Amino acid sequence: MQLDLIIKNGTIVEPHSTLRGHLIVHEGKIKEISVFDTLPEAKTVIDAAGLHVLPGLIDPHVHFRVPGLEYKEDFCTGSQAAAVGGITTIIDMPNVKPPTQDVESLQLKLACAEGKSWVDFGIYAVIVEGSKQHIPALAEAGVCGYKIFLGSTVGNIPAPSDGEIIDAWNIMRDTGLRCGIHAEDNSILFYLTEKLKKMGRKDPLAHLEARPSVAEAEAISRAILFAEHCRSKLLIYHMSAKEGVHLLRKAKERGVDVMGETGPHYLICKAEDMIRKGLGSLLKMNPPVRTKDHAEVLWQGLLDGTIEVIGTDHSPHTPEEKMEEDRFSDIWKAIPGWPGVETNVPLMLTQVNAGKLTLNQYVKVQAEGPARAWNLWPRKGNLNTGADADVTIVNMQKEGVIDKNKLHSKSKVTPFHGWRVKGLPVYTVVRGNIVMKDGEIVGPPVGQFQKPIV
Repeated sequence: MQLDLIIKNGTIVEPHSTLRGHLIVHEGKIKEISVFDTLPEAKTVIDAAGLHVLPGLIDPHVHFRVPGLEYKEDFCTGSQAAAVGGITTIIDMPNVKPPTQDVESLQLKLACAEGKSWVDFGIYAVIVEGSKQHIPALAEAGVCGYKIFLGSTVGNIPAPSDGEIIDAWNIMRDTGLRCGIHAEDNSILFYLTEKLKKMGRKDPLAHLEARPSVAEAEAISRAILFAEHCRSKLLIYHMSAKEGVHLLRKAKERGVDVMGETGPHYLICKAEDMIRKGLGSLLKMNPPVRTKDHAEVLWQGLLDGTIEVIGTDHSPHTPEEKMEEDRFSDIWKAIPGWPGVETNVPLMLTQVNAGKLTLNQYVKVQAEGPARAWNLWPRKGNLNTGADADVTIVNMQKEGVIDKNKLHSKSKVTPFHGWRVKGLPVYTVVRGNIVMKDGEIVGPPVGQFQKPIV
């Protein structure tokens, strides 16, 4: 029997092992890992000598902006950015037009995505006031999980009342799916924002002062309390504050099923970069990038397993929305976020090369962690026999420079323009299909909608 694909001579990296071997793929699935050099015939052979072969990396936090906001991004451009960035599966956020809050709006999103994605994809649904009755049907229709915005951000989707959140989490518990939260307390945000505006503050650091770490910690604490009460699964999206790490660790010790996600920008950037590096509004994100002491605790949480997921919060916008050419005039007018799905893996591999974490640890938080969080394990996030043949092959010695003009996203605005990186994805394989080679898209879109395993 002629096999479909063999990736030979690579260094195969999983969270708890590293070995030289050959990855054998057939009919879109991992057939086996072999350490023997006598190999069967295959239609396609990739010689990965000198390269590292990773389980397909997952970005569980992207905004591909459809339907309704296609001028910023769509599944074609967003998924190509993901594939070039070494990502094999994404999970898309629900704050679009209309918001993904019922089966009808889910079907609208799927119509925008199916047949147009180079990577596999899952979809979240949003919970708003009055929408809890849709939770079971959305689970049946295949959403990976749910999201609640406890704090104001892009899209201005209001938080449900606390009573409705508790009711919703009781219903979600019975679906077996997890709910993620945007953790910022609105009353603190609104009060401080108005206070700073009245003081005439427009500088970039006013954004940080308007969204202090206590606002994040308060929302995380409240969410953990509710989830513990309901015995429901919880994830804290885009953690930026050291207090949140401590709260998460204590909750895990009590047995609460809570997971944490952070992003590369919270680990490698500092608030003062808005001024010192001249980034201004380019580094505006919700929650904000904070000071060095917060990053240090986030790193500790990532390394000790308190934080189990890395997600980029890929948030494409136009240069005008980001005020790219006028980034210091009025921080309140600039929109938060930037495209991150293409730059994430090179940035994090650079941290591996710098000794901040091992490649095994990175695989755990960029492949296994997201797959387990959102019920895609064991189909995704590993190289075990029978898993989808999603593979990211990286060259840890290859160097490059991030160039905003070469990004595949519709958005060409990034605070990482000009950053030197060491460690680049050179192949992206989705269910046995090569979709990226040496930075170029290969073949047609093969991405499929991924329903969770429950």
